[in-house]
Amino acid sequence: MPRRTVSVPRPNGDPAQSNFGEKEPLKSNGEPPKEKVELRKKVTLLRGISIIIGTIIGAGIFISPKGILQNSGSVGMSLVVWVACGILSLFGALSYAELGTCIKKSGGHYTYILEAFGPQVAFVRLWADMIAIRPAGLAVIALAFGRYILEPIFMPCGVPEIAIKLATTIGITVVMYLNSMSVSWTARLQIFLTFSKLLAIAIIIVPGLYQLFKGETKNFENAFEVNTAQLTGLPLAFYSGMYAYAGWFYLNFVTEEVENPERTVPLAICISMVIVMICYTLTNVAYYTVMSADELLASNAVAVTFAEKLMGNFSYAVPVFVALSCFGSMNGCLFAISRMFFVASREGQLPEVLSMIHIRRHTPLPAVIVLYPITLLILFLGDIYSLLNFMSFLRWLFIGVAVVGLIYLRYTRPDLPRPFKVPIFIPAVFSFTCFFMVFLSLYSDPINTGIGFAISLTGIPAYYIFIHSKRKPKWFQKFSDSMNRSLQILLEVVPAEH
Repeated sequence: MPRRTVSVPRPNGDPAQSNFGEKEPLKSNGEPPKEKVELRKKVTLLRGISIIIGTIIGAGIFISPKGILQNSGSVGMSLVVWVACGILSLFGALSYAELGTCIKKSGGHYTYILEAFGPQVAFVRLWADMIAIRPAGLAVIALAFGRYILEPIFMPCGVPEIAIKLATTIGITVVMYLNSMSVSWTARLQIFLTFSKLLAIAIIIVPGLYQLFKGETKNFENAFEVNTAQLTGLPLAFYSGMYAYAGWFYLNFVTEEVENPERTVPLAICISMVIVMICYTLTNVAYYTVMSADELLASNAVAVTFAEKLMGNFSYAVPVFVALSCFGSMNGCLFAISRMFFVASREGQLPEVLSMIHIRRHTPLPAVIVLYPITLLILFLGDIYSLLNFMSFLRWLFIGVAVVGLIYLRYTRPDLPRPFKVPIFIPAVFSFTCFFMVFLSLYSDPINTGIGFAISLTGIPAYYIFIHSKRKPKWFQKFSDSMNRSLQILLEVVPAEH
């Protein structure tokens, strides 16, 4: 049977060949689509800010902001670490703002590593993301959502595990459905959820600061007196802090859908990071006005303990706010990550169907739902927390590599347009921080880190078998083509137009 081709636009504007026929794809009613099938620029400044803030602020600040206090050893030092981690994260965010304005493609880390260091390194990153990091990360956020959405119903008893997993499955399904149906509604929901979590933080900050101005400062006396922690705990405190701020890079995953990215990307990143840094620092100050360091370390859910002490029955509302916060993180995360799979498929590193768009809804439907079966499998059968332990250091390794790529591109491609340019010390300091955190993982947990490395290195043979090799077996090619065609018809998706 002769191979049929259609021009599919590449991000640089050059057409690439695909195997899906010269004829214009048909709608379900037999007519050709009248409007351009593409991902539209629907991410405004406000939506960009809501993606970043809504994804960074998850359950951590409400439940267990104690990793920093535990390892820094004093109230004063813990606040210094919160601010310092915010500034370091801002350095990373500014580096990504430069990358996002000079490489105007979606895909985030994957795209920047691909541009700087080539397809092999980029595929190893993609492989680790696909098989473990993203499904496990999504499952953990969803589990927190499932637990806290049910907590008010089961109070004061514990929530049964099976109920949590069912609520988690519903949460994941709803997020996947929304992201498949409409980019606009996904973005509007993200704005609403971002405002709801900022409201929850304001409900903690305002009464906390009121207590402080009333003179409740006993927990700040001798704030820098270190009794418990040694200096060796400080890097672990920074590790916890950097993890709490992680998420500033998600807008770079959707650059092609951002209105006026040269202005919007840097502005959204800077505004978001300043807001998150102020929120995190003031929330911790508010906690310390009501709780001593020992009480905060003993609490299983810090925001609930805080609300019980100051607001009585209002503490019942806290789990609902936490659940909404987790839902916002899931929504923002999935919205961004699906674009990485979309771009990887367009680059020929994932099945072709993942770079196709729904003919009416203009969403990258296959790229959105590809994580659904893997996430549910890990949720019910896998050991999620072990997977995250194996893989969390890889996040920092590859972010560090992407930021080193910025420095590398300054010398190898000096003529690249850079509407937004940061001083070279900013990416240098941030990439050093990332590699220091990887070294810290190796030092503190060599076994789990070693297993994570081993899992990610399986991407090298996978690259040479599935991507690099030009002479694939005929049966494999036939199977791949028929799967692509079947999914294209079933999901009503077509290659994107230029």
